[in-house]
Amino acid sequence: MSVTPRVPLATAPGRFGGTILVRGGRLIDPARGIDAIADVVIRDGRVVEGTPDQLDGARVLDARGLIVAPGFVDLHAHLREPGYEYRETVATGTAAAVAGGFTTVCAMPNTEPATDSPAVVEYVLQAARRDGSARVYVIGAITRGRKGKALADMIELANAGVVAFSDDGDCVTDPSLMRHALAYSVATGRPVVQHAEEKALTTGAQMHEGMVSARLGLPGWPRQAEETIVARDCELTALTGAHLHVAHVSAAGTLDFIRRARAKGTRVTAEVTPHHLTLTDDLVGGHWWSATASLPPYDTRTKVNPPLREPDDRDAMVAGLRDGAIDCIATDHAPHGTTDKHVEYAAAASGISNLETALGSVLSIVHAGALSLVEVIAALTCRPAGIFGLEAGTLAPGAPGDVVIFDPDREWCVDPAQFASKGRNTPLAGHVLRGQVVATIVGGEVLHDRS
Repeated sequence: MSVTPRVPLATAPGRFGGTILVRGGRLIDPARGIDAIADVVIRDGRVVEGTPDQLDGARVLDARGLIVAPGFVDLHAHLREPGYEYRETVATGTAAAVAGGFTTVCAMPNTEPATDSPAVVEYVLQAARRDGSARVYVIGAITRGRKGKALADMIELANAGVVAFSDDGDCVTDPSLMRHALAYSVATGRPVVQHAEEKALTTGAQMHEGMVSARLGLPGWPRQAEETIVARDCELTALTGAHLHVAHVSAAGTLDFIRRARAKGTRVTAEVTPHHLTLTDDLVGGHWWSATASLPPYDTRTKVNPPLREPDDRDAMVAGLRDGAIDCIATDHAPHGTTDKHVEYAAAASGISNLETALGSVLSIVHAGALSLVEVIAALTCRPAGIFGLEAGTLAPGAPGDVVIFDPDREWCVDPAQFASKGRNTPLAGHVLRGQVVATIVGGEVLHDRS
């Protein structure tokens, strides 16, 4: 059975036609090494070469004093449809995406039913064509029902249009099954995305295992549960010649295994979330954002999987992004309903609604001087696009007209009640972030405008 050799461009919402001129912004396009004051022209949904005096009748967006970049690309988002529409839908999830500057999102397969068949893939793609604001790509399940027992038909899923395979939320713990998944993925040309968690080490775990968990009396999730799976999978990837992508890296030791594997020529890529770059486990013990906003101890909005870890791990994530051990930033947007989080800590679902706060969160690292603005934009654009082979992440002539315009210094207070997402679950509620999206363009259509 043949496999589609390349990932086609996801359909953009809206109607192509007309011309948009984004004028006078600081254009940062890391894929082309551009950081300069420049105009961007979009005609019929794609970037074109042009000058203002040739553009009579164009819609003009004044970007002077603002950053203009390719639309952000998220390799890891949970849109929840089908099956969990009370948490999120393709419509609300992609509305949240464009509000956060993301023009391309990859939907994880932990839906109900799981995305383990061409029929479910087509369902999600149809929902995106009908209701979506951003471009939507689909990640197929590695195993049937994401149960870790038998492989899904990966060839059929690839032909149906999936861009990668993952059982995210559940680790493929059986090493033989993982070996076969990696081997089959080679024939599809798609990566395998692993949620690295050795379940035998995390039974009953509620947060990172350390001093804070001991003080709070919560069962801990040790770093080694992630590190041992990554070490194993790097070896299996070398054996099979596959492409392994490590989801939401959180532990400092994981980066050592990734670096060693790459040094031997093994194809391993990795992502990190905004919360693992900026937050730590002491948040679970309670925190005051301001005189009027705080998180009490055991606040379930701090519960994520993998858990928030210690400051040394957070600092290692930033260093890994800076030196390239980590390739990109992915949100792991995980919206939940009120009843999923308004329970005791042990019963609460894991996850943060992240699409609308991602930029402001990671810009805190730029403002602190630990990463440059160009490095962060690369980690949100060309680098994730390259991992999955997506036509995105640049504003070169001929590229899709997907643009984000943002003010890196605009301060705003996180108010989940104003989210486009159904998921209001964020530990950042009441926190002031510095850096906000002003406008988002998808396929030449202005779909978000806060100017």
